[in-house]
Amino acid sequence: MKAFRVTAPCRRDWVAAAGVALALAASAAAASVPTLAECLEGADFIANAAIARENGISRAAFLERLEDDLQLIHAFPAELRWFAKDDEDERFLHAEAATVFDAPATPEDHRRTFLRACFARLEV
Repeated sequence: MKAFRVTAPCRRDWVAAAGVALALAASAAAASVPTLAECLEGADFIANAAIARENGISRAAFLERLEDDLQLIHAFPAELRWFAKDDEDERFLHAEAATVFDAPATPEDHRRTFLRACFARLEV
């Protein structure tokens, strides 16, 4: 029976794989978690989106403006940004804003729904 021996190239593969795993774990751990203040401010933003919808702004116009604003804030370091500190935050905010137009409700209902979803992110 032949003993299993790790060769140098195999070790390099393991080291590379371990490095990738550590990088992925670090990026997952670094995913931003909103603060209570950000959840409250985000809820106000979503309620205002519903008010804008009631005042006639279209889904396309509102989401286009949001996407433009999100692109603009990329010029600032994450720690200086409001709410959308990473891609996950941006997707969350965009999805919640889209819901304002896709499932119309009162501004207060949208605010409440956003707060529940945001508070759930606090528990991560």
